[in-house]
Formats: sequence, structure tokens, C-alpha cells
Amino acid sequence: MKKRKQKGFSLIELLIVVAIILIIAAIAIPNLLASRMAANESAAAQDMRTIMTAEVTYTTQYNIGFAAALADLAGTGAVTSTSAQLIDSSLGAGTKTGYSFVYVPTYQDAAGHYNGFTVNANPQIPGSSGRRYFYIDQTGVIRVNYTAAATVSDPAI
Repeated sequence: MKKRKQKGFSLIELLIVVAIILIIAAIAIPNLLASRMAANESAAAQDMRTIMTAEVTYTTQYNIGFAAALADLAGTGAVTSTSAQLIDSSLGAGTKTGYSFVYVPTYQDAAGHYNGFTVNANPQIPGSSGRRYFYIDQTGVIRVNYTAAATVSDPAI
């Protein structure tokens, strides 16, 4: 009688392949998460620059000082001082790429116009969506803090 040769892999061989794949995944996933955090932080810093550029354009275009709210720089429909369409709607809503943006107008004059502003970009999930906190005001200097919301006294990036 002729013996038939079995084709295929043994259970041990399959377990070894699965173990190797799991080891590779365990090495790769933390690097991917770190890359995503770095990308979120870079995007947040760029969004701060975008807000600063939008504010300069806003003050030049409307001659009423800085915007009263971050949403005034976004908007849809007719272009007005409360729907300037200078930034995208997600940034105007205050959240983008894992960061929350907190806008505060400052130095209100007698006419009700704002002569300053501050913006904080804080990671939505610190340590996961980003590690750094950003701050910008009407001076255009972006500042950074690694442990808490950044302020005017933190170092510039």
C-alpha cells in the first residue's frame, strides 16, 4: 500500500508564524502611535499659524479689531465679519487633528472691538493625541508647554 503525503502546514508551524507576526506588531504599533502624535502636534502648530494669518486678514478686511470668536473666522454663506471664511469649519468649531482650540478675545475698547486675542491648543487626550500644549496671541509668537496649558510666559517654539 502506498502512503499518501500530506500537504499543508502543521499546527506548530502556524503558531510560530502567528507569534512572529505578533512580535512584529508589538514593535511597530508604538512607533505608529508616536508618529501620529508628532503629526497631530505639527498640525496644531500649523493651525496656530493659520489662525494668526486669519486674524491679520480679518483686522485688515473689516477694520473692527480681532474676531470676537473663533467661529467668526470660519463660516459659510455670505462673507461677513461673523462668517469671514478665513479658516476651515472644523478649526472654527474648536477641534481638529486631536487638539482642542480655546479662543479668548482680549483688550476690548469703548467701541466693543477687540485689540487682542489668545488661543490655546490643547491635546484632547494628553499623551495619546499629543504631548505638547500650544499658545499664541496677537504678537504671533507660538509658545509651548509639555505639562499644562501653555501661557505667554512659556518658551517660544
